[in-house]
Amino acid sequence: MTRGAEQRPSVGVLCAGEPVGGGKEQDLRDLFGQSTAVFASLAGPAHRVEAANPAFVAAIGGEERIRVGLPLGQLMPELAGQGFLAHLDRVYRTGERHVGRNARVVLGVGAEAREAFFDFTYEPRLDAGGNVIGVRVIGVETTQLIQAQRLTVEHRALVEQIARQAPLDQVLEGMARAIEELTPEEVLVSVLLADADGRHLRHGAAPSLPDFYNRAIDGIATGEGVGSCGTAAHRRAPVVVTDIATHPFWDDFRDLAGRARLAACWSTPILARDGSLLGTFAMYHRTPRVPQDADLALARVFADTAALAVERHRAEEARRAAEAREKAARADLAFLLEASTLLTAGLDHTQTLQRLAGLCAPKLAPLCAVDVVEAGRVRRIATAAPTEGEDALLAAHIPVYDADDDAVARVLASGLSEVARRTPTGAGPWQDLKVTGYLCVPLLDRGRTFGTLTLLTTGEHTFDGHTVALAEELARRGASAALNARQYAQRVTLARDLQAGLLLPEVPALRGVQVATHYHPAGEGLDIGGDFYDVFPLAGEAWAFMLGDVCGRGATAATTTALVRHTARAVAPLLPGPGSVVQAINKALLDRPHSHGTGFVTLVYGHLEPTADGGVDLTFVRAGHTLPLHMDTRQGARPVVGEGSLLGIGTDLHLEVSHLHLRPAESLLLYTDGITEARDRTGEQFGEDRLVRTLTASRPATTAQEVIDTVTEAVRAFSGPHERDDDQAALVLMAAPPPRR
Repeated sequence: MTRGAEQRPSVGVLCAGEPVGGGKEQDLRDLFGQSTAVFASLAGPAHRVEAANPAFVAAIGGEERIRVGLPLGQLMPELAGQGFLAHLDRVYRTGERHVGRNARVVLGVGAEAREAFFDFTYEPRLDAGGNVIGVRVIGVETTQLIQAQRLTVEHRALVEQIARQAPLDQVLEGMARAIEELTPEEVLVSVLLADADGRHLRHGAAPSLPDFYNRAIDGIATGEGVGSCGTAAHRRAPVVVTDIATHPFWDDFRDLAGRARLAACWSTPILARDGSLLGTFAMYHRTPRVPQDADLALARVFADTAALAVERHRAEEARRAAEAREKAARADLAFLLEASTLLTAGLDHTQTLQRLAGLCAPKLAPLCAVDVVEAGRVRRIATAAPTEGEDALLAAHIPVYDADDDAVARVLASGLSEVARRTPTGAGPWQDLKVTGYLCVPLLDRGRTFGTLTLLTTGEHTFDGHTVALAEELARRGASAALNARQYAQRVTLARDLQAGLLLPEVPALRGVQVATHYHPAGEGLDIGGDFYDVFPLAGEAWAFMLGDVCGRGATAATTTALVRHTARAVAPLLPGPGSVVQAINKALLDRPHSHGTGFVTLVYGHLEPTADGGVDLTFVRAGHTLPLHMDTRQGARPVVGEGSLLGIGTDLHLEVSHLHLRPAESLLLYTDGITEARDRTGEQFGEDRLVRTLTASRPATTAQEVIDTVTEAVRAFSGPHERDDDQAALVLMAAPPPRR
């Protein structure tokens, strides 16, 4: 091949003389002289460089690497193993054009080597006769495009990780490594995360920085002049330090940076959407370096990505914290509801406080004691401990009521909770129990302290605000339940005492007559019932008897009951018969003050007297009450019919006097409607017919008490274990059976 003459190149293109070829080559030189596309004209089989534009010179590493007239392989020996010279040889031999897309090439050697990508076109250079005289290289560097595409892919992957709620440390480390691997120049990435108050920065991710460096800057303060990151966090703006060795921001960290071989640091704040500080994103370099616009853009993009990851992480943490709080609140509520159920399960205030101690240990503390004040002294009423020995030690210790150095005494005096991370002051088995802290909470009755709940810790366990609040709420509920139990017990006792005063204290002994009684209050016995009965003596061997039911319950019913009984006892010895006595009772009811009640009364009142044949004569009236039942020894039970008006309603009474003779072993049953109106679980009433059938079907009773037992057992079996809705009372009068021979 022969080389033709070429024209002189235009300014800006390196060239070697005037090769043959004419104006086309000159036009290319003019076209690419100042272009960003790389252009080189190579001659001969050795591919000697005849001309190259500045873009080509810059791409291969500067003018010191290019001299016209020398073979390209000599100027750039690193190309030999990368296939470029082989492509040039092929084009020179065949004269066929070759195109390469995104061809990767490593330019330079050693520390100066860099990765680059080009779109290349290798075209044969022809002389006037059509002979190949060289190769023309035209290319466009696509390195930034390739890097941008890779960064885009990595960025998309990071966003997908964030969307999948990958752990924050994994996202940040993945981001740092992606930037370090894809950035052409060596860069070391660091992410610091701001504390909640924004005053300090904590290590987030820095996979390529030395561990000693990461430990040293973990927790640095935000502020002006505190390195690049502390200052960027303080300013909420990027801070670029191109030379750490000379910049005043690094005065306190220069030696540290020197040990880590860091020469430049560009830091960008990571900000939330509301402008609050989340952290910093830093890019370190081994040599002093000024950032280009692309570097700053890269930092902004990944700082925004880090902000998205941190905000998502914080939102997730906030959600989990809220769920944890909600779960804890639900657990606390469930615990308190269960505790309330247990505390109110019994009606003994001592047992209630013992349950309180059992609820506290070990839920709130390993050891618990409940103390109450009784008669000016402290009484330890309940304890709870892991072992019997520890429980015995705790139970044996009794606080001193008026001792200044005793926590229980102080809380009893102040009514305020006391908590400490030490053993209680004053004497006690604290060393044997290995106590390390205590919480003493008052038990209050309308502001007055009547006791304390003391929790004792062992080991590393401590009382936090949550435990204190829970203990105080539990103490409040326990105190309320104990007071209610005590008031209930007092009320039941009072009601029973008052009820007993309205009933016979004991059944009297009558000649020739057996008497049996039954009374059962409705519900839990808190109110005084309206059912009553009485048997009292008259002249000679005669006796008066009555059984009645007052409308209503409570104090008013008690007042009316007392009025009926006392009136009957007062007038019966003075009046001729039962009808007159009932008339007097009705007048007394009508004359009573409205404050003593206005309800009606049903009553069976009568007189009895033993007869010479061993029987009993009965004379009685029924005033609106249930029908008495006569039980003979042959036909069973039958009602004794007799008309009679309710008492306490009006003055015009219609009373029918009944006469009945009881033979030996026969009896008369008087009962209130609480027996016949007892219901089973379906709501059906026991009824008068069932009562008659029960007594008729039973074997003949030999005692008055057997009649009572037959009735009460039948009612109990019918109604089941649930509480009775009404009082039940019964009175049985039996003519004494003849003695057995």
